[in-house]
Amino acid sequence: MTAPQTAPAHAARHPWAQGLMLFAAVILMITGVLDVLRGIMGIVQDQVFLVTQGYVFRFDLTGWGWAHLVLGALAVIVSLGLFQSARWARFAGVAIAGFIIIAHFLSLPYSPVWSTLMIALSGLVMWALCVARPADSSGAAGASGAGGTYRGTPREQ
Repeated sequence: MTAPQTAPAHAARHPWAQGLMLFAAVILMITGVLDVLRGIMGIVQDQVFLVTQGYVFRFDLTGWGWAHLVLGALAVIVSLGLFQSARWARFAGVAIAGFIIIAHFLSLPYSPVWSTLMIALSGLVMWALCVARPADSSGAAGASGAGGTYRGTPREQ
């Protein structure tokens, strides 16, 4: 009889984790810039958007312009933090992507195709930020976050 194999105590490094963080940073940057532009459109010329009747969440389009402008600016700032592998940026990125999803859901009747696309992209950002595990201070990459680690599921550990 042989002893059962146990997983090593240290986490294995996976380069795809860093790739997912870069993917999330790029998509969040693009989403943020596009939201800033959409916010400016809503503030300057809110006649660009189609106003629908009978929608439960009906708001002033200029107000939505400001909301998208602020969310877009925050998304750009957070994506810059993600490019630097800052830990705070991962948590803020998930939160901002969640707020972007809510904002685009509420503005769905004004631009349904665009809002659906932005909801999908923000969902991908949330997924990428939650799945990727950058290196922790005990890893070979140090606290800087270069490279990625996969801690595995409890079954794998």
